[in-house]
Amino acid sequence: MSFESVTFPHPRERHESVASTSSFRDDSFYPSSFEVPATSFQMNPLSSHPPRTPRTSIIANNTGAKVYPTAEYNYAEKSEEQNVDVEEEEDVVEAEEERGRAGRVRNEEIWREMLKTTVGRDKAVELMQYSLKVYLLFHTTAMASGFMRKRGRPSWELELVKRLERTVAGFSLTRRCLILFDWLEPLTSIQAQQAAPLTFDSSSPSKSKPKPKPILHSLLHAPPLVLLGLLNGIADDVHTFAKLGLLGSRAGQRAGRFADWCWLLSTLAALVENNVEMAMVGQHQREVESRLYAESMSGATAKSTPTNTKIDDTELQRLNQKMYWLQVTRTKLLMDLVFVSYDVFQFKRAKAPMQALTGLTAAALSTAKLYDRHKNALVKTLSAGLTL
Repeated sequence: MSFESVTFPHPRERHESVASTSSFRDDSFYPSSFEVPATSFQMNPLSSHPPRTPRTSIIANNTGAKVYPTAEYNYAEKSEEQNVDVEEEEDVVEAEEERGRAGRVRNEEIWREMLKTTVGRDKAVELMQYSLKVYLLFHTTAMASGFMRKRGRPSWELELVKRLERTVAGFSLTRRCLILFDWLEPLTSIQAQQAAPLTFDSSSPSKSKPKPKPILHSLLHAPPLVLLGLLNGIADDVHTFAKLGLLGSRAGQRAGRFADWCWLLSTLAALVENNVEMAMVGQHQREVESRLYAESMSGATAKSTPTNTKIDDTELQRLNQKMYWLQVTRTKLLMDLVFVSYDVFQFKRAKAPMQALTGLTAAALSTAKLYDRHKNALVKTLSAGLTL
């Protein structure tokens, strides 16, 4: 039996004149199920279930046409967005891992790293100095009360008070020795600015070399905090040398008053800078919070938009932490301002208790900030070691 003698159940009436199936595929959208090659499968388009979209490779081979050309119109844009999303997700994961590793850093390790530095030793001695000052302050107040006056003061207690007073004076001199030559840091920054080229020698253009800026020009154009730090460090060293006996007492007193004025002005400048930075961080905080609020009101959750929500949450946590430490710095600067104002303006009323309390508060806040800095450094070192 030949192929021409086969009778089809549904003969085609519209396309009797079509000579080949290729011309039919060019004219009709749905080809007949009997005209598809035997290697493919086609569902009936008139059935209750819609036909599945065939693979691109099969249709392209059958029809010779390019199927779904719009699938590649924004391939480059989508790939770039995917790369950005992957990088942002990696940042979020890295931040979460760092928070997890922060709990594995022990306090002893942080204090060990702090005490390796001069600033860390200075803060540790400052804490002990002002803690003893506050203790002596309350002890003297208690001894001045009527109850303690009736009981009397034993000899061992008087000796203990004298020893603690000598210890406080020794801690003060130790701290002054620890910060000797502290003016070298602002001087190096000024010299780095001085090394920048200012003019060129026009007499020999072939061998022209940049001339460094004069030191006076660099001092006049230095930032106020850097210049005040330089002057404060030099005056503190002169005062320390007078305490050690290398210089006269009059020179030491004058240098001490000049150092107090520099400390007062630098504290005021740092407060202004701190307020400006707090305003910028607060504005950024409000922007992130408004984005999170808009996402929550639009129905977006951590499951629907995990990348955006996690990124905003991580950014908000970082900004909150930064704002917290800026507030700590502002409180410490206010304590320094109160402390140095008693020396600069020679206030007498409640000088001892105010300087003891403000000094202890400033020491605790600055130590906490330094502690957090060394903790973050240890966490980063631990994460780098795990990566390697």
